[in-house]
Amino acid sequence: MRLILVRHGQTPSNVDGLLDTAAPGPGLTPLGEAQAAALPEALAGEDIEALYASTLIRTQQTAAPLAAARGLDVVVRDGIRELSAGRLEMVPGHTPEGERYLRTAFAWAAGDTALRMPGGESGAEALTRYDAVIAEAAASGARAVAMVSHGAAIRVWTAARAGNVDVAFAAVRPLANTGVVILDGSPSDGWRALSWEGAVVAPAGEGGPAGEALGATG
Repeated sequence: MRLILVRHGQTPSNVDGLLDTAAPGPGLTPLGEAQAAALPEALAGEDIEALYASTLIRTQQTAAPLAAARGLDVVVRDGIRELSAGRLEMVPGHTPEGERYLRTAFAWAAGDTALRMPGGESGAEALTRYDAVIAEAAASGARAVAMVSHGAAIRVWTAARAGNVDVAFAAVRPLANTGVVILDGSPSDGWRALSWEGAVVAPAGEGGPAGEALGATG
């Protein structure tokens, strides 16, 4: 299955740099609406057979133009929502407290899945719910599936599950609003990232640069 993971369009909390992960969350800004409207053209080369969005309003609004252009229903699933910030909710992301969010999340991708976000979910819980939605999509038989999800969730799940993406690679590559990560594989055979915001991802073993676990969330 070809898996196309799309971060939602811009929200007011993105503009303010806040960790805003709770449902239903804010809608899109005018720029975010324009970003969503541009998705059908940006993904024109993808033969998408199924389209998913999280339970947060911003992903459903982002998916709507693509759904209309392709004649697809949007399948809404809680499992691909953003990684819960717990007690760090609405904390500015650039503060030491806010940076703890991504340090914790990338520790999950590195294998410390028992670690829990302060007042929130554990890595095992977060990855399990995300895995379940992807397994559902794979079981449907669709050959190409797009999922409109969230910045931290996409980066952490990809670092945890793609054989050719490690934490160092994902940590220094924040996803812009409506940024896209494309993977190929299956839950049983594993996943390989093909591209990250349009750039080809190197095969496993060639590595990525080291860096701090910082960048866009939400």
